[in-house]
Amino acid sequence: MALDRRNYRQLVDTTVELANKVGAAEIISRIVDDLKDEAEQYRKMVMETIEKIMGNLGAADIDHKLEEQLIDGILYAFQEQTTEDSVMLNGFGTVVNALGKRVKPYLPQICGTVLWRLNNKSAKVRQQAADLISRTAVVMKTCQEEKLMGHLGVVLYEYLGEEYPEVLGSILGALKAIVNVIGMHKMTPPIKDLLPRLTPILKNRHEKVQENCIDLVGRIADRGAEYVSAREWMRICFELLELLKAHKKAIRRATVNTFGYIAKAIGPHDVLATLLNNLKVQERQNRVCTTVAIAIVAETCSPFTVLPALMNEYRVPELNVQNGVLKSLSFLFEYIGEMGKDYIYAVTPLLEDALMDRDLVHRQTASAVVQHMSLGVYGFGCEDSLNHLLNYVWPNVFETSPHVIQAVMGALEGLRVAIGPCRMLQYCLQV
Repeated sequence: MALDRRNYRQLVDTTVELANKVGAAEIISRIVDDLKDEAEQYRKMVMETIEKIMGNLGAADIDHKLEEQLIDGILYAFQEQTTEDSVMLNGFGTVVNALGKRVKPYLPQICGTVLWRLNNKSAKVRQQAADLISRTAVVMKTCQEEKLMGHLGVVLYEYLGEEYPEVLGSILGALKAIVNVIGMHKMTPPIKDLLPRLTPILKNRHEKVQENCIDLVGRIADRGAEYVSAREWMRICFELLELLKAHKKAIRRATVNTFGYIAKAIGPHDVLATLLNNLKVQERQNRVCTTVAIAIVAETCSPFTVLPALMNEYRVPELNVQNGVLKSLSFLFEYIGEMGKDYIYAVTPLLEDALMDRDLVHRQTASAVVQHMSLGVYGFGCEDSLNHLLNYVWPNVFETSPHVIQAVMGALEGLRVAIGPCRMLQYCLQV
């Protein structure tokens, strides 16, 4: 049965449905001993069935004897697998999480197995051991096994020199899980030792490594920035610029958020200087991510810390830089919403210039700024400035480029909300 994929699926689903009717303990007690069967494919089938049953019904009706059998069985099945795939890992994680506090007596044994497998010569075995730590970290916290987690943290820290990127990514994921549950001040190794070790790993081009590393760095920047010197954070800022080129959106998003956390920790000025300098690069995706990062820094540290430098950068007679500044303003006003009422008069002259520029993209991006700005300040008495900007947006209705038209229509829609439909109707009737 276990070897035929179709039968396998139907048998697992049928057993799960039976368990839904008669209870988890009734079914698990009948199949738990099969976790030690000599046929690996059959063990997998049993593990998947138990995982689904406990995922659906929990572990409330499982008594102490069955609980012992279950832990013994999943440990055996996990250690005896010859082809590492996710079935055993998922099953182990689900059972441990379902049992919750009841796992406490077995945690030393589970961690012993994990530590032994972290030292295995097979990369796949090491990867699975690290993944298992990620799955069980929350339960360790529930069982108040912080000392055990601290020990695992030190061991994982020692394995950060791992050469296989898939394994390194899992080790970083496990460290992230431990940091999340144990907190910054109790973390071993201390954050001041851990972070400098992560900085060179940011250079790694493997997506899994990048994603887990930037998530871990971002978490430290958010919650434990004071443990690390400002110089180290600046070093990380320069490494983060490279990550803005990543293909995966999740990596880019985590990176721009991390810029915000770092700016909050060490002040916006150094971080902003790094980002503004990056507007000069040729690659569009890199520039767009940089503009988002600038807007996030402004939102985190208040716009008045960023706007003067940003507007000053608009003086640079370079198309990419000016477009980048306008794009930053667009995201900035989108993020800060009604706080924009304090800054609308400051940026009006800059927007006048952009809306009269010969370059289409300038006018398109400036229109997007007007749209976000007007939606943010609706009802705050800024109609005079918005009406003034409408006079600069309005001539662009004759543009033929679809992108520009879309941006201009967006600006007009925003202005319709902010200064009222009557004024917009008057402009329409003039045409």
